Amino acid sequence: MKLLKDLLYKVAIESVKGTTDLTINKVEFDSRKIEDKDVFVAIRGTLSNGHDFIDKAIAKGAVAVVCDTLPTKIEEQVCYIVVSDTNSALAIMATNYYDNPSSKVRLVGITGTNGKTTIASLLYQLFKNAGYKVGLLSTVKIMVDKQEYKATHTTPDSLTINYYLNEMMELGCEFCFMEVSSHGIHQKRTEGLVFEGGVFTNLTHDHLDYHPTFGDYRDVKKSFFDFLSKSAFALVNSDDKNGLIMLQNTHARKLTYALKSYADYRAQILENQLSGLLLKINDNEVWVKLIGTFNAYNLLAIYGTAVELGLEKNEVLRLLSELESVSGRFQFIVSDTKITAIVDYAHTPDALENVLHTINNIRTKNEQLITVVGCGGDRDKTKRPIMAHIASEGSDKVVITSDNPRTENPDTIIAEMEAGVAPQNYKKTVSISDRKQAIKTACQMANPNDIILIAGKGHETYQEINGVRYDFDDMKIVKEYLELLNK
Repeated sequence: MKLLKDLLYKVAIESVKGTTDLTINKVEFDSRKIEDKDVFVAIRGTLSNGHDFIDKAIAKGAVAVVCDTLPTKIEEQVCYIVVSDTNSALAIMATNYYDNPSSKVRLVGITGTNGKTTIASLLYQLFKNAGYKVGLLSTVKIMVDKQEYKATHTTPDSLTINYYLNEMMELGCEFCFMEVSSHGIHQKRTEGLVFEGGVFTNLTHDHLDYHPTFGDYRDVKKSFFDFLSKSAFALVNSDDKNGLIMLQNTHARKLTYALKSYADYRAQILENQLSGLLLKINDNEVWVKLIGTFNAYNLLAIYGTAVELGLEKNEVLRLLSELESVSGRFQFIVSDTKITAIVDYAHTPDALENVLHTINNIRTKNEQLITVVGCGGDRDKTKRPIMAHIASEGSDKVVITSDNPRTENPDTIIAEMEAGVAPQNYKKTVSISDRKQAIKTACQMANPNDIILIAGKGHETYQEINGVRYDFDDMKIVKEYLELLNK
């Protein structure tokens, strides 16, 4: 139990109707979860408006309501707190409710278009291998030391974030690595959190269904660094033209990493094979099990972060060499007939181009590269033709298929993708809306030593169609079909 007035500490309040000297059970923004003596925070979401559920929350026992507009019907026994931004209020109240757990765990946020999951997950893996108790908040999963929980968003809501940070703190976790999405920043889910460091990966075409322009998308990412404290560090990829923009107004210690230019942390790729990378990081060589230029950037960010957090440089190099790839991130198997199948989360033009570039740099060109690719429904439509263009330019054969169509017709999405295929590449593409059949077709097309890339869903174990999630695992399905071909 907490006092309402204590939960409102640092919240920008415009007016109060009623007393804040109330004992509160818990904070909620979902009216369905309200219990006796809760405070209800009315959030204006993309699909629903919490202000429409104030009466329902009160009927279920809410004794206080945080809103941006007073409802027309006022209950005398209820305290109404009017604020300009209920998302911000929720975030600050969540930190107060859990006694500011982010200040008791060394929290590092990773933001950017691509690489967030890999960097956060591998930092978790590296620090676990170094003997620490560690937390992870990622797209793939949430980890409280060794305990795993299911993740539903790249950046969870602020109540969930603080709940798990509190769990980490109570279990004695010293570090936490967290993916920070543009949606999460824009919706104030990270407000009130104390970050010891921030990492910027890159910025490419994505989420323009949510952000009005690329400039807005960039500025939202930048705002994360703007609010880092003087005691924090900001580590950015200076090979990305937006990297130094992230540092413009930050109070944090400014640091850079790069492969192509001078930086505080610099790497050179000496060897790039399907079995791994030989890297030279700040004059020291290290062999790692991850593949491709994009992973060289990820590993360099991991190295820089670990060093900034106090690990010894040679120890970090040793730990880098032990890291295993993250589920659905350039995850590959080789069949008995020597067909290589790669599953990767590449769902943006830049990510797909990076993966194809990596494969084409490694392969001998005596084999076919067959790419299975789709685009999600109810998301940025402008990238659909670009994705198909990149796939058809960088592959020998392409199967255009469904991803997570959500509420859209998959055939409509596929048609919009097909518009990006250049005339000279028509003959190398085929469209199959059933993703399982598309993967089967790619396997049937493949000969010994060929490479199949299945892009877009990566770690996801479902396909979302008209609001329903069906079991669907790209890696599991391609394994099954390749095993059938072996028989």
